[in-house]
Amino acid sequence: MSPLLAAFLLLVSMGLTSASTVPLRPGFYAETCPEADFIVKDVMRRNMIREPRSAASVMRFQFHDCFVNGCDASVLLDDTPNMLGEKLALSNIDSLRSYEVIDEVKEELEKVCPRTVSCADIIIMASRAAVVLSGGPDWDVNLGRVDSLTASQEDSNNIMPSPRANASLLMDLFERFNLSVKDMVALSGSHSIGQARCFSIMFRLYNQSGSGRPDPAIETKYREKLDKLCPLGGDENVTGDLDATPATFDNRYFKDLVAGRGFLNSDQTLYTFPETRKYVTLFSKNQQAFFRAFVEGMIKMGDLQSGRPGEIRSNCRMANSRPVRVLMESQVRD
Repeated sequence: MSPLLAAFLLLVSMGLTSASTVPLRPGFYAETCPEADFIVKDVMRRNMIREPRSAASVMRFQFHDCFVNGCDASVLLDDTPNMLGEKLALSNIDSLRSYEVIDEVKEELEKVCPRTVSCADIIIMASRAAVVLSGGPDWDVNLGRVDSLTASQEDSNNIMPSPRANASLLMDLFERFNLSVKDMVALSGSHSIGQARCFSIMFRLYNQSGSGRPDPAIETKYREKLDKLCPLGGDENVTGDLDATPATFDNRYFKDLVAGRGFLNSDQTLYTFPETRKYVTLFSKNQQAFFRAFVEGMIKMGDLQSGRPGEIRSNCRMANSRPVRVLMESQVRD
């Protein structure tokens, strides 16, 4: 065993390390926690049986975590007297759910491999499991992340898009993270599974762009269906399917966009904008092309790191209670 790896494993056992200590790689826990992947998939499978929506909910954690200061599980931290976390950020409040699934995974892993697998890596592995167990592609995930010591509601509010965002805004956002237009369209295909609230589309149905009229891009019969599901003055917490096969990860989402049946404004504009339409059309006709592009995008997004020091939390909802000693890369080099 190399001195660098030995030093890193020592830091892991202490629950402390730096985000830049060791490069992310597949098989990171092959020696320290070989059962990790099985445990994650098993917990996901049980939860999807109990609550099918948990697959989409868990997969969303990767997006909402990685775009805000890198993939560091900051999205999971509860507020403290000295910190406003990300759970109540505009894009997360009354939207992100299934935190308890990540908690259950962590509890199971702590029984077998105490203070070894980071919550940040759990999000990445659980997101992949959600896709695979829903019928989507499988891939090798890069692992070795550490957990953030803090979270920022302000950063989340400043970064994450709203349901009213259009393709142009999404392209700008993804470009900030060196993700291409193709990556953005493919990753939007995560909406192949799951549901969203009526709250997110009321403006589309009744006042698109302040016109007092519905979005003309919505196909007529689909709009009538949405009008019944989300009537003006009704319960905006009612949920609707994001595509016609909400429990199966497939390319139906893109076929629905071509047909004018996208639920969210940010989804439908992928077909109405010329820069993104070609990829929507491609993925609607070729599911394997979508799967390949989705996997590539998930890997690239999962590699986003802040470089900040971190730790291995024993509880994903809170930083370790004892004082944290920060160790940087230079302290563990050969």
